[in-house]
Amino acid sequence: MLAFKVKILLSCFVAFVALVNPIQKVFVVTSLQQQFDEKTTRIISVKASITALIILIFFLLVGQVVFSYAFHIELFAFQITCGAVLFYNGITALQNGMFIKVDKNVSIKDITAVPIAIPMIAGPATITAAVTFPAEYGHTNTIVSIVVALAINLLFMLYASKIGKLLNRFNLMNPLVRVFGLIVATIGVQMVFNGLMSFINQVSAS
Repeated sequence: MLAFKVKILLSCFVAFVALVNPIQKVFVVTSLQQQFDEKTTRIISVKASITALIILIFFLLVGQVVFSYAFHIELFAFQITCGAVLFYNGITALQNGMFIKVDKNVSIKDITAVPIAIPMIAGPATITAAVTFPAEYGHTNTIVSIVVALAINLLFMLYASKIGKLLNRFNLMNPLVRVFGLIVATIGVQMVFNGLMSFINQVSAS
């Protein structure tokens, strides 16, 4: 029985780590370090992670209510819209070799919530998972998985400079940014397809 519960928790955790994609955040923070010093990017990383955690827990607890009753938004519409945003971010990285570029005069507050916390950390995939995973894995397992996955993601962000230097030493940074940009864009397309399939299935069922 205990082994079964651990297996469920691990399955939920692995899924969240994959969706959060800590490796990608190395490239995001490295892009920021072209415009901010390391101390500033660390502050941004911590604040963005806390913001993302609050957002994901919020959607986990009341996501269905917010979508269905407050705004009358179907989950498939959210998937399609956010998939398009993710596709744009991926294409930007693929073309420019960086995930994010901000104006030098922009304040930290302006970029901590958007686009770092959303959609870079609490992105379309993770928010959708936060809404749907409790039905499959349970609320406790989902909350634990979110917290641990974001903690791991924060570690990658805090040590992005060292990881980036290692990658630059072997001239891997720019190629990997573009590869991950392609992956992120592909995930965005897949989310759009998933949303469209959900829409078609709902229409067919009705």
